[in-house]
Amino acid sequence: MSVAKGEVLKVEIEKLVSGGRGIARVDGLAVFVDRVVPGDEVRVKVVRKKKNYAEARIVDLIRPSAFRVKAPCSYSGTCGGCPWQFIAYEKQLSCKREHIMDALEHIGRIKGVQVHPPVASPKQFGYRNKMEFSFSDRRWRPPEELSAGNIREDFALGLHVPGTFDKVLDIDTCLLQPNLGNSILADVRSYVRKSGIPPYGLKSHKGFWRFLMLRHSFHYDTWLVNIVTSREERSWVQPLADALYDKYQEVVSVVNNVNTRRAAIALGEYEILLAGEPFIKEKIGRFEFTISANSFFQTNTDCARRLYEIVRDYSGLTGREVVLDLYSGTGTIPIFLSSRAKKVIGIEISENAVRDAQKNCQKNQIENCLFICGDIKAGLKHLQDKPDVMVVDPPRAGMPPDVIKLIGGLSPSIIIYVSCNPATMARDLAMLKQNYHVLEIQPVDMFPHTPHIESVARLELTK
Repeated sequence: MSVAKGEVLKVEIEKLVSGGRGIARVDGLAVFVDRVVPGDEVRVKVVRKKKNYAEARIVDLIRPSAFRVKAPCSYSGTCGGCPWQFIAYEKQLSCKREHIMDALEHIGRIKGVQVHPPVASPKQFGYRNKMEFSFSDRRWRPPEELSAGNIREDFALGLHVPGTFDKVLDIDTCLLQPNLGNSILADVRSYVRKSGIPPYGLKSHKGFWRFLMLRHSFHYDTWLVNIVTSREERSWVQPLADALYDKYQEVVSVVNNVNTRRAAIALGEYEILLAGEPFIKEKIGRFEFTISANSFFQTNTDCARRLYEIVRDYSGLTGREVVLDLYSGTGTIPIFLSSRAKKVIGIEISENAVRDAQKNCQKNQIENCLFICGDIKAGLKHLQDKPDVMVVDPPRAGMPPDVIKLIGGLSPSIIIYVSCNPATMARDLAMLKQNYHVLEIQPVDMFPHTPHIESVARLELTK
């Protein structure tokens, strides 16, 4: 049977593949479908046909899977923040584990590795300690709004719809953040709309309001509010900062990041303190960390603690080892390992992150951590201590081949690879397997209701 564009097919979804799409097969041809659950029987329309696969969209749900649940969020299906809300959480975990095993086998050509069941997030909603909302002068209107005549189309504060860069879905509640965050979101929306000062347009590059970033400390239940604007106009933002600071005792910091560049990022060229302190504090285990508006910090605090404990346990430290942490960020992993190591060396390219790491060490009275600011390759070439244990926590793109080659030359006895991308992890582990044996992998579900999964792999030197 040949499949053509525009054709309507009746299929049953076999599984979810990396990225979250479902896959069905028609006479051996893979058909990819969004917003489905393994076991769904659906009628789909082919929207793209290639030689080896087809893409289709769901037309009708004939028989729902036993793993399909009702999404509690009214924006589910439109907002791109948590696309798996309609999948039972236990099934999400098993799908993510399957993605890791598939990547190891098909990308890394690695078989027989023990991939443990993922560590579940204690909270499936309200777990994020950081949310970034976008302003826009172009509002995305879902079907239920199209017939309404009293909706402003030149203002939105919310999240981007997948596939659109300039339109934003205006939302009043996000279930991924604690409830107080939604109250702050509503107050900011009300103030900005009444101000008459226009939001920034990603096409026109005109307007003032760009982003609203909220950061929350779960241990201390405090909040940092970061208002990102296209230029400095303190008289426009100060009344908003004062109102939030006075209304909520939990809001202990309000800052204004100024980003005059066209790039659609919340990172400002400089920052103005509007109210309170320029940071919040968070505690993971017995360690306290200072978090500013632009600090990197894992977004799921509960799971971050478990992740760091796994890294520590996998390292097998006895107090005599030198540990090298590549991509050490703000020093969370080195600090967690410090009490069980002789010395921990971190290499990090961001000067701000290194400064935060040094401050966090001082705060926690840790004296056996050293941080090198610079490129990984340069830092490794000038390393004076031979590491016994190496921790690598690269960005989603993974590690460059020349960095992997340098790691091989150092020959640490144990490598702990922390990854947020199963595909690049499998690729990198394949390049390391000439000298290392992958013993086990422990996934940690930092991002419930999304296809994303964090993993910790333990490697042992074979030569």
